[in-house]
Amino acid sequence: MSQPFTLGVNYWPRRKAMYWWSDFDAGEVREEFSVIKEIGMNVVRLFLLWDDFQPEPNSVAKDKIDNLVKVADIAAENGLGLDITFFTGHMSGPNWSPRWLLGGDLPPKAHDWIRDIVSEGKKTDKGYRNMFHDEMALNATRLLLKTVVTTLKDHPAVWMWNLGNEPDLFAWPNSSDEGAAWVKEMVGLIKSIDPKHPVTIGLHGDGLHRDNGLRIDKVYANTDVAVMHSYPMYTPWARQPLDPDFVPFTCALTAALAGKPVLMEEFGGCTALPGEATYTMKWTETNGREREQFMASEEDFAEFLRLTIPKLQHSGATGAMLWCYADYIPELWDVPPCQNSQHERFFGLVRPDGSLKPHAKVIQEFAKTNPQVLPIPEYAKLAVDAEEFYKEPLPHLVDLYQKYLEDMSK
Repeated sequence: MSQPFTLGVNYWPRRKAMYWWSDFDAGEVREEFSVIKEIGMNVVRLFLLWDDFQPEPNSVAKDKIDNLVKVADIAAENGLGLDITFFTGHMSGPNWSPRWLLGGDLPPKAHDWIRDIVSEGKKTDKGYRNMFHDEMALNATRLLLKTVVTTLKDHPAVWMWNLGNEPDLFAWPNSSDEGAAWVKEMVGLIKSIDPKHPVTIGLHGDGLHRDNGLRIDKVYANTDVAVMHSYPMYTPWARQPLDPDFVPFTCALTAALAGKPVLMEEFGGCTALPGEATYTMKWTETNGREREQFMASEEDFAEFLRLTIPKLQHSGATGAMLWCYADYIPELWDVPPCQNSQHERFFGLVRPDGSLKPHAKVIQEFAKTNPQVLPIPEYAKLAVDAEEFYKEPLPHLVDLYQKYLEDMSK
């Protein structure tokens, strides 16, 4: 029996972005979900900003739950499924910490870049405690899962539960076994309330480059669905910033490590302004760090998607979910995350004025073909021993990609 190929988008409202739960507007959500539906997408990934949903560790904000139900109702009206992501956590550069978690020495010292920490919507100089091991955080985690899943388990819009957005960028478990144990416990808790809907956790390309405590093979042994987030423009060994084979390859490698087909839950790119050519943006953060980022022209990025999405389908992926719905409006450029992560202003499917970028048409045309999930082809069945791979991932990655390209071209 054939399975539809998922086409989805990672979402926050254009005019509110990360701040939408604290300034909720159901009319804006209804307007934008209708656009998503018209483009041909069928899944929307939402992020439950942890500090908004749990301003206190021992309770869940009722108004946020009520608004989440309203969002689910709007999704159902449009025939859209929701990928509901908990414990956000990391998003678009900063780490958004619940106010009650502040007072530790995270973010992880293993990372060699300075990361903004945001709490109650503002930057803070305080660190925070490790959510995977702190007892208060663990109890809060269990409470949020119980509350949300109990409320929505029978709602027709629920498509999948997701335990986090690139959670290793927020905290590292002390070991990969402890990370897998955390995932196993939280999946089990969800399943004890809602045995019907699948559960995943939003791992990304860092997990292909090192053991960060959330090893792909160990984590996805405990979830229903394996996913990957992948960006060639962030990866030095990609052939080019808009390498159309890179994203399908990372899907295939994740499938090999996880032992199951993979949903490309997040991929995309930041674009230049309309009419601008592809270029490299350079800027200085408020902390003095120099930054630069590849910015694709809108036309070049549309071509990247035109090539990449069919390749994802052909490689055996179960779907493609774009990062993200909307560019940030200029009024939000001087607050987190755009204050320092300036390229994050321009990842949208729609521009700040609400007009569609050219790649929306690419997605719409692909959706009209009624794509189905295809079996994983031989070239994408990568032979990987997880224990050997994680001893030194980078040489394996380069060699496996070369073989993938060679086998694909045969």
